[in-house]
Amino acid sequence: MNDTKPNGPFPDIPFHSAVLPEAMQAETKIRFRCYKGISCFNSCCRRADITLAPYDILRLKRRLGLTSTEFIRKYTVPFQMDGDGMPGVKLRTDETGTCLQLDGDDGCGVYSDRPTVCRYYPVALLALREKDSPEAKERYSLVKEAHCKGHEEPREISIADYRVEQGCEEYDARNREWYRLVLKKKSAGPTVGRPPQASLQLFFMASYDIDTFRRFVLSENFRSTYQLPAEFYAEVEQDDVALLGFASRFLRQVLFGEQTVQEAADAWEKRVDRRKEVWDARKQMEIERRMVADDQRYSDDGDGVRAGT
Repeated sequence: MNDTKPNGPFPDIPFHSAVLPEAMQAETKIRFRCYKGISCFNSCCRRADITLAPYDILRLKRRLGLTSTEFIRKYTVPFQMDGDGMPGVKLRTDETGTCLQLDGDDGCGVYSDRPTVCRYYPVALLALREKDSPEAKERYSLVKEAHCKGHEEPREISIADYRVEQGCEEYDARNREWYRLVLKKKSAGPTVGRPPQASLQLFFMASYDIDTFRRFVLSENFRSTYQLPAEFYAEVEQDDVALLGFASRFLRQVLFGEQTVQEAADAWEKRVDRRKEVWDARKQMEIERRMVADDQRYSDDGDGVRAGT
């Protein structure tokens, strides 16, 4: 359950590195078994480096009875996924590197809602895209760490069956569009350019802080900017999964300029008008501030002015 580089589920992509293991197919069989009682039980949780995807956070925040904002603040640490500052989050650990969700000798305290990386271990999910290919392919590699004795267990299982056994399919289905979005950003490199800070902040909110993103989507400003039916707003107000799906769709528009969400015909003009109103208000406030300052200065110098007349 250790997101060990370079074999974690979010490697640098496109994937053309000779130092990485050969990519495996779903039908490939591995030898592995983990269970309570194995000599290394919980060792991976004491060396935790777990990158979180959006659906991971959704499941964990529900499990812990927190908002996404509270969960991020209490249980994650930020990091940059690329040189352009694309924000990612990892599970927070204690000072020894132990996952905060480890429940002593009983193992993971949130096991049924554990993150994707933990479900896959010791398999790593890879998103591979050949040069000039429009689609990424899902492949796998095997993580072998000295502390893990699960590789010595006499059980063979295909990666496809292991994914089913560990409940990976639901997580992959919920996160797949987000994975593709991150892959596209990394693959595009400097051709897209560094996203502005506002876009990176929106990426963080839409990817991880889903409860804040919901308030953003349900705001009057958003409703007046985009042409979306009332049924959409009713759904995302209640359904976190539906909101996650829309978040990936919306981020394609924000990051790559794809027209995934129809804007209102006069949305641009309204934004310009709103900005002009804000600018005019700020300018008027500055004029009034300076007038007050001048009045105060002349008042303070009043005796001197009269003496010189």
